[in-house]
Amino acid sequence: MKDTTRLVRVGLPDPPEKLAPGDPIHPGPIFASAYATPGDPTESAYTYARFHNPTWGEMEHALGALEGGIARIFPSGMAAVMAVFAALLRPGDTIVLPSDCYYTTRILTREFLAAFGITARLAPTANNAQREALEGSKLLWLETPSNPTMDICDIRLLADAAHKAGALVAVDNTTPTALGQQPLALGADISVASDTKSLTGHSDLLLGHVAVRDPELNAKIDRWRTLSGSVVGPMEAWLAMRSLATLPLRLEKQSQNAQMIAEFLESHRVVNAVYYPGLVSHRSHALARRQMRFFGPVVSFELSSRLSAERFLKGSSLLVEATSFGGIVSSAERRARWGQDAVSEGFIRLSAGCEDIEDLLADLDQALTNAASY
Repeated sequence: MKDTTRLVRVGLPDPPEKLAPGDPIHPGPIFASAYATPGDPTESAYTYARFHNPTWGEMEHALGALEGGIARIFPSGMAAVMAVFAALLRPGDTIVLPSDCYYTTRILTREFLAAFGITARLAPTANNAQREALEGSKLLWLETPSNPTMDICDIRLLADAAHKAGALVAVDNTTPTALGQQPLALGADISVASDTKSLTGHSDLLLGHVAVRDPELNAKIDRWRTLSGSVVGPMEAWLAMRSLATLPLRLEKQSQNAQMIAEFLESHRVVNAVYYPGLVSHRSHALARRQMRFFGPVVSFELSSRLSAERFLKGSSLLVEATSFGGIVSSAERRARWGQDAVSEGFIRLSAGCEDIEDLLADLDQALTNAASY
């Protein structure tokens, strides 16, 4: 079964004949903190809500099939990141991660992992620079495309190098989603994502997941979730399942819009630089074509100054100024305002939504013209 068909049918009985006359086609979420558990609890499919929930199970089954492994969902992307760190790293271990990855991941390693005696080595995503820092490491953390500079690394090449060095490999796959890129198939041990972004795509949920192929590795992740209580409410899981059905439609449209926006920006006189792996001019375009199905919704670009960027954002009628991405509504922000990324004051991260591309391009053109004098 193709991914699109599988995602459209998430949560439906399989086969469809299991539906009795009058049954709802899409069952609702199951709310329960406790389940009937007479006798031996190991004989009950469900016992207590911190351990499992039928609605989670449907969502995890769909994500596992999409990832090509076993999936566990978490209440946010950072909860999923922490689950990997907590399950795998111990005092004295070393993690190698991108110096240009999501800044909260870097803060987590600097402020919390370091306090437990875990060493972090940082190297850029571009040119597979992390390969030179692998010796003696326990975990290699990749993020490709990187957020927000859209650099690409070779997952297969780095996974091979890490495994030879005795390290496991995790990939933050938030930007492309598992539909746009499949880290496990490229040799990674772990795929992690903030499903708050493109996967659920409506800017109304916090969610994350971890996917692996190794059952023992999954058991460690699952054990951390159960003991820490880092669990998802059934309503959030159900809403995420509903959103999954439109992921192929949304991601294809967003990626098409992003491609046309990137090409438009690249030719505009006001724009100093554009970063999007779908552009032939991107330094890792050929690699991106090999390992990605979709180039994703995020386009980053630079204007000449902070004032130009702020003028651009203020002058746009369609872009919502917000600090997330992957939603059906186009958004953008001046990324340097957070002070955590090595980007210029005029650097903008834009997330292409599902609006008509002619409307988006017309709006961008007038907003850029408005910003031209700054």
